[in-house]
Amino acid sequence: MSIFERLGQEQGIRAAVDDFYERVVGDPQLAHYFEDVDLRRLRAHQTALLVQVTGGPAVYSGRDLAVAHERLGITPEDFDRVVGHLVATLTSFGVSADDIGSVGEALLAHRDEIVTAPAPA
Repeated sequence: MSIFERLGQEQGIRAAVDDFYERVVGDPQLAHYFEDVDLRRLRAHQTALLVQVTGGPAVYSGRDLAVAHERLGITPEDFDRVVGHLVATLTSFGVSADDIGSVGEALLAHRDEIVTAPAPA
């Protein structure tokens, strides 16, 4: 069984993505990244991306991760904070530690494309 199936397929992933964005948008340290962002569209892209990387049938057609994040000036600290919210979301959805680790590995593989600002001094 693929991670996609264990996460509840597209419906389960969509629910997790909704919960995740509630967490990050509600985080005062991260909220500014989402000002003037079409969250409905962003959630749809994120869902498609996660469906694809977890073994599902969707094909992600969004922008390249580096291009999508380059103007945001994301710090290493904020990246880690977002990952923490993702782990909390997946944990609250009953996702196994092994599957959370696999999703985390996939994210960490793209850290250099997403983090575009140095850590604060």
